[in-house]
Amino acid sequence: MQKFLIIQTAFIGDVVLSTALIEKLHQYYPEAKIDFLVRKGNESLLSEHPYLHETLVWDKKKNKYRNLIKLLRRIRKSKYDKVINVQRFAATGFLTAFSGAKQSIGFDKNPWSSFFSKKVKHKIGTKENIIHEVDRNNELIKDFTDVVSVKPGLYPSASDELVVKRFKTTQYITVSPASVWFTKRFPKQKWIEFLDKVPASYTIYLLGAPNDSILADEIKNTSTHTSVVNLCGQLSFLQSAALMKDAAMNYVNDSAPMHFASAVNAPVTAIYCSTVLSFGYGPLSDKKFIVETGENLECRPCGLHGRKACPLGHFKCALSIEISQLLNTLPEAK
Repeated sequence: MQKFLIIQTAFIGDVVLSTALIEKLHQYYPEAKIDFLVRKGNESLLSEHPYLHETLVWDKKKNKYRNLIKLLRRIRKSKYDKVINVQRFAATGFLTAFSGAKQSIGFDKNPWSSFFSKKVKHKIGTKENIIHEVDRNNELIKDFTDVVSVKPGLYPSASDELVVKRFKTTQYITVSPASVWFTKRFPKQKWIEFLDKVPASYTIYLLGAPNDSILADEIKNTSTHTSVVNLCGQLSFLQSAALMKDAAMNYVNDSAPMHFASAVNAPVTAIYCSTVLSFGYGPLSDKKFIVETGENLECRPCGLHGRKACPLGHFKCALSIEISQLLNTLPEAK
């Protein structure tokens, strides 16, 4: 029986996209034991995954390096056949290099890659040739699977579905207005303008983390739409995904909720402000739309991951997006 370990200790969206490797490995090795290493706080994403044997958790905030050594001992004891590291950071490279696995696999940009038994070139695509993150990650395992990547997958439980069932009694959309990075975030006033023009027959659910609730309240209380519900901090990751799955449309920034939609094949409209689709993190749902500025801005993109503020102070990449672009992806109200 094969034993695999996938390592992804970055942010929520990165973990979601990496679940595509679980799906692919299970296709080829249905009897294999597949483990997954995440940072503390992200483990609930995988709590109901039917193809996972065990989720390993690294607490990076308290006793970071002591916990890293504990993890290394645990990994070595597990005697994996293959350790697959999708990250380019030194700490996880260290775990991979000294994992004791029969084969250690990772990207060439990892500082420890010279100690891997297999390293793969990490490529960023172009506007003409977009390389999605799931395709990049699939390069790590294609030698013992195939070259065709698959979609990520999240698996809300029956209890998750039950929690959100009460919100599905009317036609609804979801809006995830926040982002860790300011320049990835569609501006608050623009969200309000959009909500004001959404037909009254739609209920609008605002989704996000507990610390997004203040922003969501400001949007809700300023909007003239009569059916706006702030659910920020009230639903788990998987419950949010379960709610998105049956929405008429889900409006998101270039952030984790977009990947939630991909992982449950929910309809999605992704709004790109400072970042661009060619970075390779776009939506994968069957029904998907990209909204971005129509202006040719020399300053865009200004960074791979977004910034805390617009470097030039004008934030035209977001402010020049027309509300009609969002409304055009909204299904006709029933």
